[in-house]
Amino acid sequence: MNNTPTNQDDIIYSRDVIARIEELESEIEDAVADDEPDLVEDEIEELATLKVLAEDGEASTDWSYGETLIRDSYFETYARELAEDCCELPDPGQWPARCIDWEQAAEELQMDYTLVDFDGVEYWIRA
Repeated sequence: MNNTPTNQDDIIYSRDVIARIEELESEIEDAVADDEPDLVEDEIEELATLKVLAEDGEASTDWSYGETLIRDSYFETYARELAEDCCELPDPGQWPARCIDWEQAAEELQMDYTLVDFDGVEYWIRA
C-alpha cells in the first residue's frame, strides 16, 4: 500500500486507515494460517494502533466515506490553504491577505472539528 498512515503525517485520509486495517488483518490471518504468527508482531501492534484511531474517527459521520485528519501542528497551514482554495484571496504578500491572523482563523475553524489521538499525536477531524 502506498499511503500507509503514520502519526508523522500532516494529513491522513480515513480511507487509507480503513484500507491499511484491512491489509493488516489479511496479512495476520495469512501468517496465522501458515503457522507463522511470530512474523507479524509489528503488524499486530500497528493494527491495534490503527483500530484505536478508527474507533475515535468513526465519531465523524463521513469516516467510512472519506474524512481528512489534520495534524494539530499543521492545522494553521491547513486553514490557510483551505481559505486560499475556497476564497479569492490576493497574493499572500498583498493586502488584505498579509493582514489575516491565520492563527485566529485556524482556531475558529477548529470549532467544527474534534480532536482524535493517533498514538500520542493529536489530529483534527470534522465533527
